[in-house]
Amino acid sequence: MSQYHYVSFPKLSDHVFTFNRTAVSLGPLQIRWYGVILTLGFILGALYLMKRAKQFGTDSDTLVDLLLWLLPCSILGARFYYVFHQWGYYKTHLSEIPRIWEGGLAIYGGVIVGVLVIYFFGRSKKRTFDTLNFLDLAALGLMIGQIIGRWGNFVNGEAFGTATSLPWGMVISQEMTKAGTAVHPTFLYESLWNLAGFLVLHFYSRRRKFKGEIFAWYGVWYGLGRAWIEGLRTDSLYILNTQLRVSQVLSFAIFAVAAIFLIILYSTKKYRGSKIFDLTPCEKTQEADENQPSEE
Repeated sequence: MSQYHYVSFPKLSDHVFTFNRTAVSLGPLQIRWYGVILTLGFILGALYLMKRAKQFGTDSDTLVDLLLWLLPCSILGARFYYVFHQWGYYKTHLSEIPRIWEGGLAIYGGVIVGVLVIYFFGRSKKRTFDTLNFLDLAALGLMIGQIIGRWGNFVNGEAFGTATSLPWGMVISQEMTKAGTAVHPTFLYESLWNLAGFLVLHFYSRRRKFKGEIFAWYGVWYGLGRAWIEGLRTDSLYILNTQLRVSQVLSFAIFAVAAIFLIILYSTKKYRGSKIFDLTPCEKTQEADENQPSEE
């Protein structure tokens, strides 16, 4: 992968942006912008979790303990998922498997492993940790990471879409020129889609009806958007030798399962009076305080 690449938006501006994938060089050690951006996304997501931890029945100490497991395991999961689906290449390039700074982290691999880590962490701390409750909070933090993390693809000049004549079409080149085929900036589409979803779910989360609701809505929102955006990309992972895109199929499946889950609970209202879906004592106390008449 070349150290530099150039990006332009010919129908919007004559300017050509120059990107150096390396942020800092310390002798043989190179810190890539891709890693810096992903780290920033994780930090901001973690700060958000810290800010709202008590509202979801947990505390900062427990949260830190979980994040120390969650971050490395999710990165490994994201990389393993990508390498698994690209094994035809990596089986003859084994030395490249650890090079996550060059890209190649599949979000679904990270999410799957992340959910498993949260589940087993919850099993080990049954009395002090509520898995469904935390998944609601984690979904919001994850969206922050996705909003920011997608810009790492922009810096790497990857994860773009098919040719387009739209005004915001983006040209990526290895030479300083704006000549070339304009493509969909799919990284931007996904970042904006997640931003819209985060804002909606952030404000709605204060009025959620049951535990697991926000996580389910994340599945609906992200699954629907990713299924559409994946159809525009040119670097999709495919199922074996078929023309089925792995992420697109998985996105539709997640969307369908989460939507059915929500429809059943909303229509039957089975969450009412069910111990499984009760709000936490912390939330009940907050609601009681909010409903108290003012002394004024």
